[in-house]
Amino acid sequence: MNVVRYEPWNLLNQLHTEIDQLFTPQRRRTKEAGASIAASDWTPAVDIKEEADRFVITADVPGVDPKDIELHMENGVLTIKGERQSETKEAREGYKRIERVRGSFYRRFSLPDTTNAEAISAKSQHGVLEVVIPKQQKVQPRRIEVMS
Repeated sequence: MNVVRYEPWNLLNQLHTEIDQLFTPQRRRTKEAGASIAASDWTPAVDIKEEADRFVITADVPGVDPKDIELHMENGVLTIKGERQSETKEAREGYKRIERVRGSFYRRFSLPDTTNAEAISAKSQHGVLEVVIPKQQKVQPRRIEVMS
């Protein structure tokens, strides 16, 4: 059985932080936090699968045009970011309700040293982004002949 430390003010501090985020404009929050933190309007669900010769990352990005998705690999970190555009619609009668989130997203994944960064490929089809990250070939042992 694990011992869980009770902190009575933890919930209140969390509520305070969430209220601050509601009333602080998105651009100012990003600027105050510094350039190393990117703000996201939504986060796509992601599956990561390891196979014998590759890793496969599958992300749900419905409504995102493939040209609006950026992939970067730097220092062992794969960055996926993009934006879902909104459609302009007018509601003349009654009310309208929008439940689909629009805006930018940003995800980062640390990859092991065994990945081959030069051979990463990606495709987007039917709202699903698939990123294939091949593994490097294993170095085969080599017999070294001793000369006399």
